[in-house]
Amino acid sequence: MKTKFDKTPDQKRAVTLLGGQARNILLYGGSRSGKTFITVYAVLYRALNAPGSRHAVLRFRANAVRQSVVNDTLPQVARLCFPCLRYKLNRTDMFILLPNGSEVWFGGLDTPERAEKILGREFATLYFNECSEISYDAVLLALTRLAQRTRLRTRAYFDCNPPGTRHWTYKLFVQKLDPASNRQIRNPKLYAAMQMNPAGNAANLPPGYIGETLASLSFRQKRRFLDGQFQLENEGALWDAELIERFRVDAAPPGLERIVVGVDPAVTSGSGSDTTGIVICGRAADGHYYVLADRSRKATPLGWATAVCAAFDEFEADAVVGECNNGGDLIEMALRSVNADLPFRKVTATRGKFLRAEPVAAIYERGLAHHVGVLSELEEEMCGYVPGAEDSPDRMDALVWAFHALLQNVGGDRCILA
Repeated sequence: MKTKFDKTPDQKRAVTLLGGQARNILLYGGSRSGKTFITVYAVLYRALNAPGSRHAVLRFRANAVRQSVVNDTLPQVARLCFPCLRYKLNRTDMFILLPNGSEVWFGGLDTPERAEKILGREFATLYFNECSEISYDAVLLALTRLAQRTRLRTRAYFDCNPPGTRHWTYKLFVQKLDPASNRQIRNPKLYAAMQMNPAGNAANLPPGYIGETLASLSFRQKRRFLDGQFQLENEGALWDAELIERFRVDAAPPGLERIVVGVDPAVTSGSGSDTTGIVICGRAADGHYYVLADRSRKATPLGWATAVCAAFDEFEADAVVGECNNGGDLIEMALRSVNADLPFRKVTATRGKFLRAEPVAAIYERGLAHHVGVLSELEEEMCGYVPGAEDSPDRMDALVWAFHALLQNVGGDRCILA
């Protein structure tokens, strides 16, 4: 176990920036690059140097800040950087009290009640952890409480794995634009940003994390979590990567009222054939939708039919829905050859891909769709799809069919979906 804190070169530069002339500082970059550690260090340092001061560490969800900061990063920072420090943790109101009377509060901004609990006070420091998940409106509201008068200069700290170039963090800290008006901010010198990547924190990471774990990610995920780059986004894309990220969950609630396997089949099995999209989705009684798994693959008809039937059994689904524009009855025959009693519903596309996908994208925009875990290849297709594109996003199509079936309670042997 490490017992001494030696700042990496990146962390030294970050400390200089966090204590410099800028009032708003963003640390962005790849996964486990030391951003959160060094920012918590800066918050504690400020709190210890201004008796009676108050500070806050905020995330979108309160349970996330408890798990990642209060229970993990904070004890590490205290042990390594301030070994003589003893603080009292109030788990009821979720703040720590330091020996000099300073307080560091921890909370979420996902509900007005939680935000009000924290923001009824004034602070000398606000730290927005994983700020890509927090809306700009919530940030603006919180910043109104950055008003405690102490010997410290008030500061707002931000960190994130870089989201897309349409996100407010990119506009504000990179382009120096007001995210609300898209006009140049009045005093750009008050805003500063620094990139921190895992390569710069290699001394504190386990062997193989960079070269194996991060290097094995998809191109899009690698760009974000290894290279720490903002994601280039298509202006006309239907899905927003940040919305998917914000409403992602670790598990679906028990007792989903309906589960469907959506299939967008490939009718050939050669090396140049399309992937067969196989996506499992469910609907809860409260009107929320859950993308449970992506089992898409390139395979022979027998291969993908076997995968569909296995997914149907694994998730105890109610039905399988599949497009039959190409391949017709051959698709149903492939499925029936594996499971003769499979409740399969044919769906026929009568309108364009965009018109089918648009109402599904609207569900995401309302915060009613949740991906269970990370579904990288599916999410890349969704966020990369622009209406009119020539390529065929098979996984996305399978998801759209599943959502339409859940929306319309597809029954009978055949259904035409707009």
